[in-house]
Amino acid sequence: MKTQQRRFQRYAVWIVCSVLTTLILLKGFGQTRRTDSGSKQHQETAIQFPAAADHDGYVGSASCSRCHLGIYKQFSRTSMGRSISPITPEFLQTLPASADLYDDKLDRHFEVHARDGKLYQSEYQTDAGAKEIFRDTHALDWIIGAGANGFGALLQHDNYLFQAPLSFYSKPGTWGPSPGYEFGDYGFNRPILAGCISCHSGRPRPVAATNGRFETPPFTEMAIGCENCHGPGAAHIRAMNSGDSPGKGHSIVNPASLSMDLANNICMSCHQTGDVRIFKEGKTYQDFRPGTPLDEVLSILMVPPTREAPPQADHLEHFYSMTLSKCYRASAGRMGCITCHNPHVEPSREEAPAYFNARCLTCHTQQSCRLSLAAREHSTPADNCIGCHMPKRDVQVISHSSVTSHRILARPDEGFPETAFHRTTPALPDLIHLNPIPGRKDDVVPPLTLLQAYGELAANKPEYVAAYLKVLAQLEQTDPDEAIVQAALGRRDLKSGKLQEAADHLQRALKLGPQQANVYGDLAEATTRLGRPEEGLALLQKATALDPFNPVLQKALVVRLISMKRYSNALVAMDHYIESFPQDSYMRKMLDLAKGEPSQK
Repeated sequence: MKTQQRRFQRYAVWIVCSVLTTLILLKGFGQTRRTDSGSKQHQETAIQFPAAADHDGYVGSASCSRCHLGIYKQFSRTSMGRSISPITPEFLQTLPASADLYDDKLDRHFEVHARDGKLYQSEYQTDAGAKEIFRDTHALDWIIGAGANGFGALLQHDNYLFQAPLSFYSKPGTWGPSPGYEFGDYGFNRPILAGCISCHSGRPRPVAATNGRFETPPFTEMAIGCENCHGPGAAHIRAMNSGDSPGKGHSIVNPASLSMDLANNICMSCHQTGDVRIFKEGKTYQDFRPGTPLDEVLSILMVPPTREAPPQADHLEHFYSMTLSKCYRASAGRMGCITCHNPHVEPSREEAPAYFNARCLTCHTQQSCRLSLAAREHSTPADNCIGCHMPKRDVQVISHSSVTSHRILARPDEGFPETAFHRTTPALPDLIHLNPIPGRKDDVVPPLTLLQAYGELAANKPEYVAAYLKVLAQLEQTDPDEAIVQAALGRRDLKSGKLQEAADHLQRALKLGPQQANVYGDLAEATTRLGRPEEGLALLQKATALDPFNPVLQKALVVRLISMKRYSNALVAMDHYIESFPQDSYMRKMLDLAKGEPSQK
């Protein structure tokens, strides 16, 4: 026991440093994530839905196909209609299912292989003698994407969904690190969050206030389907079965019949990211209904660009880019996403020039183009409006990927319009609200929304710290019974060393709202620093139980057990950590040293 104790004491400092570094990088500034609670929002005059049937009135695209078979088949061939697919033996015939990669920066090997109709990925490491130090292999369950830029892969472990470390990229025709894996080795433990899967699938079922946990089954509809844009279909089917004419009532949403703002809101729910996307009180992605203002559920906010730092991002900034175009500004709001896009139709690469030329010519003429027809015919492909005015550009955050620029430039060197630098308002001078409720004259973003927005931004943009603290102080007076406010106050006081005040706020947050791992983690730190280590340990164990695949919390638990000299329990916790995160060579080395075993790496 004494030998084991000396080993733990010798290496505990190393583990603490690792944990603290990770906490600094990942914990962020503000404890401001919204969880489910009540909601009192603006009542907009829009489509009113009848009482929902089972599953909130959603029936699935197959039900729609009974009357709309042609459109259903056509849409099923689009990228949205193929946004996610189960991995089947038939699907494996459509992409290379064998690869072997080595990442010299990480000193990791990765493999892709198929066996018995299933697709597998492996990550492993070898020593100087080519002997394997560890190998982690998982069967993959779903392919995400339709192949325009490539395919990602998802796997399920217990009730959690994770991203696989390798994706297939169409341009080079090879497997490579998945988006985000350029920044670190996440192994098979990078959780799939609701904000990602809700736009890549039809009807996912994430569990609120969790990190990657899903209901069983995780999807009620796999790929994006009819109801994502048209709303729940049960009422429409009932109306049609009762003999009502298609135009009677509002049993289904036709985006073409909406105001352009409301139609754009449907597309913006997935195709406009901004810098932060903040849910209104008690809302989730499942609450948005086509035909109603998106801002009743989700506010999209952006850091104002400047002439020194003009807007550059194109990935999922399609609506904002379009608003900077001369076409949009000249239309006085009449132009929108569906002016050029029919979501039911996706022209092939060969068909696209003529297809979109026809859209351009609804407003322009052949004479509008300053290039001669002869010059246009020499382009590749010939006479291609979007090739010149909406060129593709590389996505900075995803390798081997490109998107179409929606700025619709008249010429390649066209500067940004002056309006790009004057989009803020006196009520909101430091952010741009990209989806204000249509028709509302006084656009006021609720303080609870701003608290979360400033909190997220402040983690990487110190200029928003003061705004965050100001709104938090305001909410402390006006909305003290909000769980998110109490959690943020607890984080604030914890950072400033007011430990008892922090503990009081955090305990109140847990009473007011649903249990959240990060609140338990903060409370564990506060109570431990107050001299109540047993209480702190129990709280930290609750945090790890709520978020079992969070490496920061798992490492913190190891450190806490070592500091309390519970070495046998610490060994168990370290073993459990390595089972979940075998790619963490540092912690594996610490475990070997604690056990008195020679470390391989």
